[in-house]
Amino acid sequence: MKILFAETSPVNVRLIARIVNQGDALTDLDPAMADGAPAARFKGGVGQVFEGFVMIDDALKRVAIAGAGEPDAAKRALNLERAGAALAAKYLRSGETEMVVDLGHAGLSGEDAAAVLLGTRLRSWAFDTYRTTLAAEKQITLTAVHVIGAPEGTLEAWETAKAVATGTEFTKRLITLPANILYPESFVAECEKAFEGTGAELTVLDEAQMEKLGMGALLGVGQGSVRASRMLAIRWNGGKAGEKPTAFVGKGVTFDTGGISLKPPPGMEDMKWDMGGAGAVAGGMLSLVLRKAKANVVAVMGLVENMPDGNAQRPGDVVTTMSGQTVEVLNTDAEGRLVLCDALHWCQEEFKPARIVDFATLTGAMIIALGHEYGGVFSNDDGLADQLTAAGTATGDKLWRLPIGPAYDKLIDSPIADIKNVGPRPAGSITAAQFLHRFIKKGTPWAHCDIAGMVFSDKPGHSWDKGATGYGARLINQFIADNAE
Repeated sequence: MKILFAETSPVNVRLIARIVNQGDALTDLDPAMADGAPAARFKGGVGQVFEGFVMIDDALKRVAIAGAGEPDAAKRALNLERAGAALAAKYLRSGETEMVVDLGHAGLSGEDAAAVLLGTRLRSWAFDTYRTTLAAEKQITLTAVHVIGAPEGTLEAWETAKAVATGTEFTKRLITLPANILYPESFVAECEKAFEGTGAELTVLDEAQMEKLGMGALLGVGQGSVRASRMLAIRWNGGKAGEKPTAFVGKGVTFDTGGISLKPPPGMEDMKWDMGGAGAVAGGMLSLVLRKAKANVVAVMGLVENMPDGNAQRPGDVVTTMSGQTVEVLNTDAEGRLVLCDALHWCQEEFKPARIVDFATLTGAMIIALGHEYGGVFSNDDGLADQLTAAGTATGDKLWRLPIGPAYDKLIDSPIADIKNVGPRPAGSITAAQFLHRFIKKGTPWAHCDIAGMVFSDKPGHSWDKGATGYGARLINQFIADNAE
């Protein structure tokens, strides 16, 4: 979606939209709109849209108003995003090719205006690449938004918001691509293309290098696949020289069959998004790099495919992690923690981060606990957990904290190794987090975000259509903006 700024409305554009607050008088609109809106029960509520056709300068125009709710609402920015997103949802496939959005009303600041445009852009993202027989009336037609009446500061605010949009769209793309197109090596290629010329430093480890480093857990997950595993690190040095970076680590299982512990076939196709943690980390990092964040940040992604061939690891195998700890693999479908434990250890050894946050579609138990409303966050540091939760609230990528602690260790102790990769059925998400905690060095603030219920949706949301939500990318950007810059 192109966002273009203009002094006046282009005369050849038929669709004109305006943002209004709940309770705003509509007296300056054409009487058909001013009288028709309340008759249709339009009150300016968040995401409401009302439209009509009126004559303006001897031309028939399609006029829309979108509600942003109460102007003093605590979640004003998110409400404005939803107003912009509602316009995109309504007109993306409407037959209109261009839309004018008049931001000179509703008392908007530059930041407010950028929030409207961010919602419009995020909600307009769609992936129709493989839909070759899509009916004409279902195809995307709206490709450009002309912004008029932009308040002072909008252009500057939009430059930042545009970087956030680009990173979030990159996350959506990675999660949407099918597993025959996106696998560890092509994930790396997608990132190399996206970060080309940005100033970010990319490091890629192949299987031989990981084997030399002793990453037996990660390599064990991928050994049943013909697709070679990879470790990808992206570093951005935008902060003070020598200052320790903030590290984000993502689980990147590009397809998860469950391995020998095979998943049931119904719904297995969804496992293309089991790399959602790595997708969030890659997209969040892209946003930071594009807006030239004044912080030192590193992103690490462990990339594997979990397949059940004759070389796949078996339930009962014991693997040695890079940290030296041994793991009894009781269930090959509890593979994400095996990928992350080596990625987390390597990240700490290689980059000496000041703090580390991992993102992973780790457990189905997380969906049972929180549904599709919150991601779960576990942490050894109260301050870090609070900062992440606040960033999630600000962006709509909501998090809810759950406990970890020594009481859960006994549930994952192995009789023949240091640790087993699954505990009993109770507290499944907590024992997974407790497993990861064993690989965090003493004194390092760490948080684990289990986002299994959040990266993909079977219904539209405030900034996404059905499918990939982009969850996590904006949270990462906001966290750095609030706490590291």
